[in-house]
Parts: sequence; structure tokens; C-alpha cells
Amino acid sequence: MSAEEPAREKAPAETSGTAPEPSGVDLARVALRAAREQARARGDAAQQKKQARRGGGLRSGARADRRDPMALGSAINRLLTERGWETPAAVGGVMGRWPEIVGEDVAKHCVPEKYDEDERDLVVRCDSTAWATNLRLLAPTLVARLNEDLGHGAVKLIKVYGPSGPTRRYGPLRAPGSTGPGDTYG
Repeated sequence: MSAEEPAREKAPAETSGTAPEPSGVDLARVALRAAREQARARGDAAQQKKQARRGGGLRSGARADRRDPMALGSAINRLLTERGWETPAAVGGVMGRWPEIVGEDVAKHCVPEKYDEDERDLVVRCDSTAWATNLRLLAPTLVARLNEDLGHGAVKLIKVYGPSGPTRRYGPLRAPGSTGPGDTYG
């Protein structure tokens, strides 16, 4: 046996068990595929860096996202909830619907002036003492009706005031801090 014979015997065994060595065109395809994968990996990394700088993940798509525009009503409701303004906003709505709540006759003569959120008091001004007395008698019923509309405990007390008198301004000269001619006698 010569040295050439074992080499010939090994060559057929190697070719039958494994794939043949790639030729020039095959090498070019393999190199191109590897280059494309590397470029794609570099592009993905650059895209992720860019999105991280912008502060977002994926762009908003078919599903709802926190970055999507909201309807105005939804945005206002969300703001009211976040800031804890539900009760003052509801009371403001009551002031706008005052005639519906108390009735047309009472609404003509009695007007809500302000709402104290800390004390939960509603201040109502009437145009005559007779209407003020009438509203004071109706106050417990009115508080119950308001609490049904606004939620339990939103209004605890209705303060009813009659008409206020005109400011007295007698004469062109007045002393600073004076309340008029009635302030001389204690």
C-alpha cells in the first residue's frame, strides 16, 4: 500500500457524509446573507435607541394607547377626577340647573350665590324676606333633593339670606372707615 491509496480511500468517505465545499457563487450568497443579517441587527439597535430617546416604545397603532387623542368630554372628566374637582363641578352644574331643581317660582326670587366646599354650605340670596322665610322652611327638603342629585353629603346646610340694603353714601365727604350716619351711636 502506498501513501496515495489511503488518501483515495478517505476522499469518497468524506464527500458522502458531508456537504461539498461551497463554490464561488455559493460563497457570495452566504456572505450576502450574513451581511444582511448584520445590517438588520444594526438597524434594529439604532431604531430602539431612537425610540428610547423619544421616550416611547412602539408607535401607536390599531390598539388604544395613552398617547392617542381623547375626546374633549373624556379629557375633562379625567381632569376633574385627577384633581378631585367632582363635587365643585357638580355643584356648579346645580347652580346652572337651579330652576329645574327648586321650581320656576322659587328660582325667580331666590338665587344661589356660592358654595363653600370645606363646610359644604350653599348660600342662597332671596329678593324679599318673605321668600327667604319660605326657603328656610323648604331647606331640609331642598338639601335632600340636592344630595340625591350630587351624592350623599355634598350639601349639609343651606344658608338663606334676605335682600341686602343699599350702601349709604350721604354727602360728598366721608370719613375713612365710616359706615355712614348710623356709626356715631354705638
